[in-house]
Amino acid sequence: MLFVMAGLLIRNAANAATENAKDSVGATVTLTANRSAAFKKMRRSMSSNSGKPSGRPTITTTPVSLKVAKKIARLNNVESYAVSVSTTAKASGFDTIQTASGSGGPGMNSSNSQNSVTVSGVSSTSSNSSFSDGTYKIKSGRGLTSKDVGSNNVVIESELASENNLKVGSTIKVKATTGAKQTYTLKVVGIYRAKSSSTASASPGQSDPANTIFTSYQLANKIKGTKYAGTADSVVFTVGKPAKVSAVKSAGKKLINTSKFSLSIDDSSYQQVKASMSSVTSFANKIVWLVAIAGTLILALIVILMIRERRYEIGVLLSLGERRWKVIAQFFTEMVAVLIVAVGLAAVGGKFVGDKLGQQLISQESQSTSTMAITAQSGGQGGQMGSGGPSHSGGQMPGRSGNMMSTAKRQQAKISTQVSVWSLLQLFGMGLMIILVAILLAAGGILRLQPKKVLIE
Repeated sequence: MLFVMAGLLIRNAANAATENAKDSVGATVTLTANRSAAFKKMRRSMSSNSGKPSGRPTITTTPVSLKVAKKIARLNNVESYAVSVSTTAKASGFDTIQTASGSGGPGMNSSNSQNSVTVSGVSSTSSNSSFSDGTYKIKSGRGLTSKDVGSNNVVIESELASENNLKVGSTIKVKATTGAKQTYTLKVVGIYRAKSSSTASASPGQSDPANTIFTSYQLANKIKGTKYAGTADSVVFTVGKPAKVSAVKSAGKKLINTSKFSLSIDDSSYQQVKASMSSVTSFANKIVWLVAIAGTLILALIVILMIRERRYEIGVLLSLGERRWKVIAQFFTEMVAVLIVAVGLAAVGGKFVGDKLGQQLISQESQSTSTMAITAQSGGQGGQMGSGGPSHSGGQMPGRSGNMMSTAKRQQAKISTQVSVWSLLQLFGMGLMIILVAILLAAGGILRLQPKKVLIE
């Protein structure tokens, strides 16, 4: 009963963790340009121009309309949304961090990215995955909030700030590389520090990651060009309940032009927790059933031996006219009396055993999940680099993976066994089943007994 109790507690705790994950981990739906449709359009154009001289093939994508995004944000089960805009600009009056290809050291020029800064427009820095997963941390000042939308406030990296003796309250100027090439004066309201792994190197032809400055998405659109007003590169909608994410996607598709835009689901954080907890639940179920089967067989052998030792008592009862089913019921009643004591002891010790065994299982699952996630993340980054570098500036995709990994780990660590009335009832019911099966297996010996033969012997 002690091990059955431990198995039941672990199973119930894993199920509870999975249910909690539905509300705490959440899921996202991302609205972006439909690149697949753009590629198909490009291939059709190439086919129609076959045999005619043409330049290098290019794809044309349509920026996401914020008006459409706001309509999707009003759908049921959508809790919030985050806007992302990315562009580049030229530093005016301050020096950027330059990285020589192959050396990785600051202060060396790279002709393709000299004086270039990456402008990452966001709804707020807290909504950016690099900040939410801890890759970037505010060192001084503050991050951007929804109140900064429409302002010229920026958050810059600490190395860039040190290189130019900038601090909170300083101003910098950047020059747009498109359109009227207007110069913008920006006010530094915060300085963030990036982990060394995120600023260790830059791909050839790209600006050093330390040159990434965060602004409001409206300001990023201004720098990008007047035709991008009211648009975004992508919009991420947070869905509170992962079970509703498909419904949100279906409803959102009705509001967009699917030939230009696409909605993609990301509930991997929830699926990660669910898969881990399912493994723990499966193991707990095996414990319950293995102990139940073994307990039934052992108890049946004990009852058979007990019947042999009490043959005379049974023979006297049968010779006096006692019915056989009452004799069997007597053994069952005796076993139930022992079961009550066993359940009491299991209730006291079951939580201790369940906690120890449960934490061991969670530790193993966390290590396994982390290894798989790191492998998948490394493979994903390798694929991005192989195709010409990251597709999202500011580390959006790696940051999101890291965020999901840390969220899953936090959720897994919360599993805790609790002895409840329901778990005690489950244990008592399992015990009754074990006893009943064991008594029925041993009842054959009672049914075959002949009172006269027993008494003569």
